[in-house]
Amino acid sequence: MSETSAPADKNGFQPGAWHFVALLAGNFALALGPWLVRLADTGPVSSAFWRLLLPIPLLALLAWRTRSPEPLDKRLALLAVAAGVFFALDLASWHVGIERTRLGNAVLFGNSGSVILMIWGLIALRRAPSGREFSGVAMALLGAAILLGRSLEISQESFVGDLFCLAAGLFYAFYLLPAQRARTALGQWSVLLLVSLAASPILLSIAVASGEPIWPGAAGWQPVILLALSSQVIGQGLLVFSLRHFPPLIIGMALLLQPAIGATIGWAVFGEMLTLLDIAGMALVGTALVIARSAAGKVKVPRTR
Repeated sequence: MSETSAPADKNGFQPGAWHFVALLAGNFALALGPWLVRLADTGPVSSAFWRLLLPIPLLALLAWRTRSPEPLDKRLALLAVAAGVFFALDLASWHVGIERTRLGNAVLFGNSGSVILMIWGLIALRRAPSGREFSGVAMALLGAAILLGRSLEISQESFVGDLFCLAAGLFYAFYLLPAQRARTALGQWSVLLLVSLAASPILLSIAVASGEPIWPGAAGWQPVILLALSSQVIGQGLLVFSLRHFPPLIIGMALLLQPAIGATIGWAVFGEMLTLLDIAGMALVGTALVIARSAAGKVKVPRTR
């Protein structure tokens, strides 16, 4: 979830072919997450719990291998734990929303933290948005209005699912605020480990309180294991490897691979048909995400999940 603070030619971006492949493959792996959430026959929040719990031993190993020789900064560690609380709320909202709306919508709204954090950054800087930033916000609002209206036409449940995914985008933005600060000193893997340790029990508590099935049933462990591997290990690992080599605009364009894959899976597997109006709404929100990424030199924006 790295960001840059100057144009690409001043940062020495020198991506190789493997970095580009890793960028695309990381986004592809993350895009499979909503499909695997639906395949799992645990509850949606329970699948989020397993997604974070299962990779903890590997994250612990990676955090140990990349640890700093300096003593652990307890204040930054508490920031990472606070980030874990918001990440738990993010995943709980997103996974519930995935079950109730179209996959394309779920991926787009779930990643809306980019736009939300751009707006937050403008407020923090106490300045008016530039023409490009204003265009991005306007596109995001118009595209979201179109998609929400279309969901309401389909069913009230789809509309509620979109609202859950939008809430997830808001929680994700607030997860990134403390996580980005902690990451600069603790390192990526240490922060991911602390976040997972903090978020897992919260997700389990929500799942139990909601009366969800915790253990996999007839579908077995395969969907939740694949979810943990694709979202937390492969997706995050490839992005950690690749993102620092690309300017924000390229990262934003690569991000659009996720909703495209989500919409394709939704159509091919679940029969979720898209109209021209749906495509227009997705295009507006997707363009807003790219604009938010390309504004990273002035306003900090997050990476994808």
